[in-house]
Amino acid sequence: MTAPLADTIAEVLRPVVGGELPVRLKVWDGSEAGPADAPVVRLKAPGAIRRLLWAPGELGAAQAYVTGELDVDGDLNLALEHLWKVVRERGLSGIRPTPAVLAGVGRIARAAGAVGTPPQPPASQARVKGRLHSILRDRAAISHHYDLSNEFYGLILDPQMAYSSAYWTDSSENYGLEDAQRDKLDLVCRKIGLKAGMRLLDVGCGWGSLSLHAAQHYGAHVVGVTLSTEQKAFIDARIRERGLEDRVDIRVQDYREIPDGPFDAVASLEMGEHVGQRNYPVYAAALFNNVVPGGRVLIQQMSRRGKHPGGGPFIESFIAPDMHMRPVGETLGFLEDAGLEVQAVEAMRTDYVRTLEAWYANFEANQEAAVDMMGEEIVRVWRLYLVGALRSFAEGRMGVEQILCSRPAPHG
Repeated sequence: MTAPLADTIAEVLRPVVGGELPVRLKVWDGSEAGPADAPVVRLKAPGAIRRLLWAPGELGAAQAYVTGELDVDGDLNLALEHLWKVVRERGLSGIRPTPAVLAGVGRIARAAGAVGTPPQPPASQARVKGRLHSILRDRAAISHHYDLSNEFYGLILDPQMAYSSAYWTDSSENYGLEDAQRDKLDLVCRKIGLKAGMRLLDVGCGWGSLSLHAAQHYGAHVVGVTLSTEQKAFIDARIRERGLEDRVDIRVQDYREIPDGPFDAVASLEMGEHVGQRNYPVYAAALFNNVVPGGRVLIQQMSRRGKHPGGGPFIESFIAPDMHMRPVGETLGFLEDAGLEVQAVEAMRTDYVRTLEAWYANFEANQEAAVDMMGEEIVRVWRLYLVGALRSFAEGRMGVEQILCSRPAPHG
């Protein structure tokens, strides 16, 4: 008699997960295994097994989740929080494909009817080509993420469309994401000493939250550069609405191609993660070359330790192809090697936790509109992305820092 598929999976995975399954597993054949009080994971089709066989671990699970072949009951954030807690408690560090485990995996595949060629990647998975961090490839990678839909991002972000960690200065109930993003923009402007009439370069300007804030509230003349045509169209419309045509110039331009520096100050908010490890010295040199002697440069940038500098197989495959993060100390070394003097470093990891909680709440509140706008698969990608990022910052696997630098003035 053939054993129920859930029981077979639980038996095979016991040495991999260090004991009992950490979740309640429910399989399409009606079988179940695992603790009754654990989060429920549903394998809804043989395709889920097939994806996990060909891409064991995070990528296969993510592919199965975004296609709907694998699902999680209830709040995904709580489920992943539970899973990471079990991983820490059991000291698990990855799948170890011993001969016995491989034989067991073959048994699962046969029982599930999942033997076959590799499945096609989901339609939402990124496809970028060309030399790593060439200008054309960088444009394609940025377009995959940022040209998705301005309206879709509007369902998640604050009205200023700030897509970087906010800065939370108040814990009261009437203080929210929009307030915290405004306080972040003010913090940046104060740190770089922005005053009326100064020229500011905003490298990787996103949807223009800093460029518009600096011009409107500090009287700066701003050049913002982005690789996203969708973002430029959005900001240009806001420039016209606010009558800032004489103070803000937004360009679809690579950071390596800015012709009219140096500027009085430079800011770059969560863009340095996209330039790559080998190109980071080029990026740091561009920051140095585009600020006047004595001028200040403010970088807000995510940091990460460990073997996945791109954020992990899911992020690298679905969200931000070619992204690279490193410990903050290494980034400081690159900036100093470019000639910049580091003035201050401010850690904002807990601010990002609160920011992601707010984005996730917005996303869930607008889920129906998001599905109507983008389709179920993209919505599932973004739920996994927001929750995965939230857990990474909450549990200290990722950080974010504001790094204030200056270009030394000549002596004498």
